[in-house]
Amino acid sequence: MASRLKKKCCTLYEAALEVVTSRYSFYKHDLEMLPDSVLFDVIYEVYEKGGIQPLREAFSRVDIVARLLKITDKRFCLIRSFQGALTSMFWEEVPRGTEEAVLQSQFLVEFGGGVPNSLAKGYENLCADLEDTQVQVDRLVETGLRLGGFLSDAGWFAESERILLACQEIFKWARKEGRIWLQILECCQKLLHVQSSYCHFEEADVTYNASVTTVVGLQGDFVTANLAVLYKEFSALHFNRSEYSLAHYWAVESLRAITTELPPCVIIEVFRQASKACVVKREFKRAALLAREVLCLANEVFDVNDPRYADALMDYGFFLINHDRVRQSVSIYELALDIRLAMFGPMNLHVAIAHEDLAYALYVYEYSSGRFIRAREHADKALFIMEKLLPRNHLLLASVRRVKALILEEIALDNMVHDAGTHILLQNAEELHKSALDLALRTFGERNVQTAKHFGNLGRLYQSMSRFQEAEAMHLKAIAIKENLLGSTDYEVGLSIGHLASLYNYHMKKYRKAEELYHRSLDISLKLFGESYSGLEYDYRGLIHVYHKLGDIEKVAQYTYVLNNWKIQRQLSLIQEDDPLDSVGSPLPIADVAALFFEDDLD
Repeated sequence: MASRLKKKCCTLYEAALEVVTSRYSFYKHDLEMLPDSVLFDVIYEVYEKGGIQPLREAFSRVDIVARLLKITDKRFCLIRSFQGALTSMFWEEVPRGTEEAVLQSQFLVEFGGGVPNSLAKGYENLCADLEDTQVQVDRLVETGLRLGGFLSDAGWFAESERILLACQEIFKWARKEGRIWLQILECCQKLLHVQSSYCHFEEADVTYNASVTTVVGLQGDFVTANLAVLYKEFSALHFNRSEYSLAHYWAVESLRAITTELPPCVIIEVFRQASKACVVKREFKRAALLAREVLCLANEVFDVNDPRYADALMDYGFFLINHDRVRQSVSIYELALDIRLAMFGPMNLHVAIAHEDLAYALYVYEYSSGRFIRAREHADKALFIMEKLLPRNHLLLASVRRVKALILEEIALDNMVHDAGTHILLQNAEELHKSALDLALRTFGERNVQTAKHFGNLGRLYQSMSRFQEAEAMHLKAIAIKENLLGSTDYEVGLSIGHLASLYNYHMKKYRKAEELYHRSLDISLKLFGESYSGLEYDYRGLIHVYHKLGDIEKVAQYTYVLNNWKIQRQLSLIQEDDPLDSVGSPLPIADVAALFFEDDLD
């Protein structure tokens, strides 16, 4: 008897929760009677107990999810249980010996994918049946904004877009008064975020124009609080389309629109996007200021398991890898991936993107060592997930195919055990690069930085395949596009120039042309990164080879000395690198960050 009393003490509420969840099928028809907070606890407890089928039924209902979303302080518990319902399996129905990843993907496509679709369809039906009463309009708009934002956060962009478009339709005939204008602007902002993230750029243009029209039609301070977020989305749209000057312009405008009344999470979002826009414009001092401030704020505002903290880490990793701190970027991407996996499970678009970014960071980090096993594993996972979750020719596949192709090419070159295996790897890489180029051409045409990168990648691959004339044509095309869009001294131009120099130097014996290109590449790299930049090694070694072939012994000695000095500088810079999270301290006042950003000496 005493042992029974010691078994487990709990509150009356916990005991009632245990009874309801243990007999959920009996009580599920009474869910409407429960208060929102109690309903949330019941659903989450069912998730904790592994009740997948009941969760799928509950999460397919707009009315249930709309009520759960009202519990704002548990939003990410809701995402975790929602994703858990989508990616778990009925193991008793699974054939033995089948790999878990394959099972999860099959389940997600055949079963789980129907839940977000049911939510989108359910909301569209509610909008179609809407009666013209202000109470119904307000309720349905509020539900649409919450539900669309939730599915976006969870990585279900297509379904989120459908819901937000249906919500937007309501505004066309709703009475334009009071807070309806703020809701219109909020809907545009959320929809623009989804369409930009999901690469629906034509649809995003329509939303962009609707946003501008709405802002122009409003006066005074009525929409001031929304402008920073809206401009941030403008910047993100141009960033995702590789229109870097416009991305930078709108990022700066979003910073100008920041006010101290904005929530910290909004300020973090603005700083994140502005930091990325500064990175691609090679304004590294400004990018560093914002990236570190994002981490300081995120460390204070978010829990370490919050996916928004992972988002901050991902952007910091982007800054690090572009600022030649590759080793540090790897550790940051690994941490971000762990957080996203814990929140979203293995079959999720946010997780796939984290795998892809980590794969590329590992590829760059291990470039000189030839150890690409981990890089390939993460690239394979990213591609597997995206091919299961995305339409066949979706633009997001271009980037991950590019990363996998780069890795396969290096594996082929570093492990030339027999010609047949090398040939197959290079052939696979070519297929992936061509597929990525085709997707970019369909979306952007030739005159785009992403398209140029794919031309350049094919150039490098054809060099590896001893197809030198084709390689030269690809490199020249990449350089021409990049120079036209970015100018002759941009980092991307320097990268392509260095690749063409390598082709001329080691394969086509055009040594004077190679010499000229190496010096151009060096000038760009030294100006942007300084004397310890990792990429300088390839140019210095290339020049030594050029001058050796030209018989210029003095130049060979000169650049051998320069290369040895670079090795010392590089080693010192690596020793001085600290843990990227050790420097996280207290955030600066927002006004101080803005003032520092606009200082001239940060140019």
